[in-house]
Amino acid sequence: MDGRTQLPVIEYVKRRFLVDYVDSVTEAGADGILSSSNPLSESIRGRVSISVGKHASKAIAVVSHFDCAGNPVDEETHKRNLRDAVKIVSEWFPKVKVVGLWVGGDWKVQEVCWGDSYRKL
Repeated sequence: MDGRTQLPVIEYVKRRFLVDYVDSVTEAGADGILSSSNPLSESIRGRVSISVGKHASKAIAVVSHFDCAGNPVDEETHKRNLRDAVKIVSEWFPKVKVVGLWVGGDWKVQEVCWGDSYRKL
């Protein structure tokens, strides 16, 4: 949701996956939400399903970032949440590459983890 992360993430995803457009499904504290089962994670799943099903998205990036107001935890906890979230999202979309991205205080994007589907494709 945080606008500070959006341009760096969009630019990174476009370069990394060689795409012209990036769909954004945003939620404050998404890494924390997606790391466990809850109504908001199901809402996100539905919106991502549209991106995958109707827009033929071939990759999904789950993003955590420094100074997150929606999930105000330390970096280590963010990255643990991110790994759990990527695992869950990979199970939802087994034919789509799923990557976990961390955006640090310098607003640079770093790949932290990859789903099983990413390794298989």
